[in-house]
Amino acid sequence: MTTDQVHCTNCGARRARGVVHRCPADNLLALSPATRKVLAAIRAAGGRPLIVGGTVRDALRSRSTHTPAHDVDIEVYGVGRYELIARQLTKIGRVDLTGASFGVLKALVDGEDFDVALPRTETKTGSTHTDFEAVPHAALDEVAAFARRDFTINAMGWDPRSGELVDPYGGTADLAKGVLRHTTDAFREDPLRVLRAVQFAARFDMTLAPETAELAQSIADEYEHLAVERVWHEFEKLAEKGRNISLGLDVLHQTGWERHFPELAAIRDVPQDAKWHPEGPVHVHAGLAADRAVELADRDGLEGDARIHAVLAAMLHDLGKAGEGTQVVVDADGRESVQSRGHADLGADAAWEFLKRIRAPKHVSDNILPIIRNHMAAHGSQKGVPSKRAVRLLMRRLDAGPNGPTIQEWARFVDADTGGRGSGSHEGVGAAWLAVAVTLGPDNKPKPPILRGQHLMAAGVTPGPAFAKVIKASVAAQDDGEFDDEAGAIAWMNRVGLGLLEK
Repeated sequence: MTTDQVHCTNCGARRARGVVHRCPADNLLALSPATRKVLAAIRAAGGRPLIVGGTVRDALRSRSTHTPAHDVDIEVYGVGRYELIARQLTKIGRVDLTGASFGVLKALVDGEDFDVALPRTETKTGSTHTDFEAVPHAALDEVAAFARRDFTINAMGWDPRSGELVDPYGGTADLAKGVLRHTTDAFREDPLRVLRAVQFAARFDMTLAPETAELAQSIADEYEHLAVERVWHEFEKLAEKGRNISLGLDVLHQTGWERHFPELAAIRDVPQDAKWHPEGPVHVHAGLAADRAVELADRDGLEGDARIHAVLAAMLHDLGKAGEGTQVVVDADGRESVQSRGHADLGADAAWEFLKRIRAPKHVSDNILPIIRNHMAAHGSQKGVPSKRAVRLLMRRLDAGPNGPTIQEWARFVDADTGGRGSGSHEGVGAAWLAVAVTLGPDNKPKPPILRGQHLMAAGVTPGPAFAKVIKASVAAQDDGEFDDEAGAIAWMNRVGLGLLEK
């Protein structure tokens, strides 16, 4: 923690970090009926509740009276035993005591979730995030209690009784400046906080304080002790909630943690041909394409998995330009150009390794890998207008897996790719491909094979391995536009398909 003087943007006072600071903020939060019930139950147990963490941060960011989401963190002072609070909370809702050993009770009241914690000291007893001893202290003050929080912007509270903002570490000042700063040296006790910095930077358009970057670098070797499931959770938040993915990737690099994700590290400073990519090296393009994917996801109202797929596909699509995926070519006149032959397939392989590394769910790789493998298809159409055959073939390739992407998802990615090139950004050809896809069927999915086994049996063909050979050839003919109905399929079978059985 730095000892510089900070300016409270709520009341205007200047003071040091790490000292008691309360100031009036009567209208900061609008409390739901369920929240009021929980606060009353805590007071009935003899406690003094503070609403803390992200709820307060988000209220200050909104700059207006804020209604908390259905997930509120409350810290309770003046009570040293969880049982006293749990006894009162069970009168109004369901209480989960399983987190008590880690310092938190979870309550569900009227459909809203609450995390209720006591001020506590924590002593690390091992290398994992569960290896610590949490000891509640009823007499612990706000400064000491907030010292264990990750960033100053999360080390703030609101007293619902007095209407005061509680900000001992200068969170309001850092929030106003857009700076992520660790609260105290306790930050190092959970290395996952570095990856939280990555997604916070992307979500809130924030940069990392130099001293926090230095501390993060000093604990980089602790990455190996993190549970992989926790790592995925942070990347999931980056993709689902991030607004400026480029900033998040910058923080990953500044902290020295990029090396734990070698597929991302490998594209840093890899050159691109300035004609097509005036924005610079591959890592810059990856961030800008992901930023554009966020904008397109907003435009199309994407949420949840759909948004995660869109952002990650854009962020990872050019991983194949690392190593052999990029070549510097010299023509007969001695002019150099940068080419990336084969990078789509290489990129799909690298993205697969990255997604395995962070333990992404299977539906994520099933969706985005076909997009990455086929992302260069857009460059093969004449003036951006594809043939029906090209669109049919693309839809077939995209739909190969159980969770394969639609051509709409592919088209959205194409527009993110071409829109993430700095001064060279331009409209993509996604709309042109979709316009053709609409003419091929109502669901923009590849049509199933029209020629079926029943047609072959009706022609006297004995069921067996030969069926697959003819059906496969019929699908290619169907996609080439040689027929588009059952009568045409039967005619093709009689004219071409049956002859394949003799070869």
